[in-house]
Amino acid sequence: MTYDDIIYSETGPVARITINREKVYNAFRAQTCEEMIHALQRAGWNKDIGVIVLTGAGDKAFCTGGDQSSHKEGGYGGRGAIGLPVEEVQSLIRDVPKPVIARVNGFAIGGGNVLVTVCDLAIASDKAVFGQVGPKVGSVDPGWGTAYLSRIVGEKKAREIWYMCRRYTAEQALAMGLVNTVVPHDKLDEEVELWCAEICSKSPTAIALAKRSFNMDTENIRAIGAFGFEALGLYYQTDEAKEGVDAFKEKRPPEFRKYVKR
Repeated sequence: MTYDDIIYSETGPVARITINREKVYNAFRAQTCEEMIHALQRAGWNKDIGVIVLTGAGDKAFCTGGDQSSHKEGGYGGRGAIGLPVEEVQSLIRDVPKPVIARVNGFAIGGGNVLVTVCDLAIASDKAVFGQVGPKVGSVDPGWGTAYLSRIVGEKKAREIWYMCRRYTAEQALAMGLVNTVVPHDKLDEEVELWCAEICSKSPTAIALAKRSFNMDTENIRAIGAFGFEALGLYYQTDEAKEGVDAFKEKRPPEFRKYVKR
């Protein structure tokens, strides 16, 4: 596969997947997800690779979720329940038998925040910003981004993140357990390299078994997500959901309640 939306590279035992859509703050479209799926499979089962780093191009954004400009009638125009195989990307991050580290260099918003959530580890720049926007634009992540998030930050905090759609600093994300460490922006790559080297010095089989064991405890969330994304596909066809996309594109406050049936 030829990559247009991502950059894939291998340096020794480290594979790096970079979402390369800097102009739209590394928001992903259907094509981006397809390329990420291919890259995760390519690195995930390569015995020469010990760790995968996921990041975004530039200094402003890690990833800001689904690209609303590519959001078509009832979905994003690709495959899957919502025309965006992001559920498969999330599952592959968990399924590959090696750690996936989120290198969070800037905004991790919406689906980008969910990617941080599902990665094994997360190293953040002190300039990073986290948060969800789904209910502001007529969307939600009905699986890993909600149910699994509550396992990481606690249910009360997870509900706050989704219901309020607030922004959180890197230090706040560290305090709630969403990231493992925060470093000065100019030290981010150095810190990521140190973590990669430390992981690659360990037994790859032991780490793969540990990852499988961790995953087993939350595997039921995969089924929750599968059901939820089917429901989300139906929701995206409603006037209420379309109002979120329209308002975002028109840069105005959405009027969701006028579409709620009485």
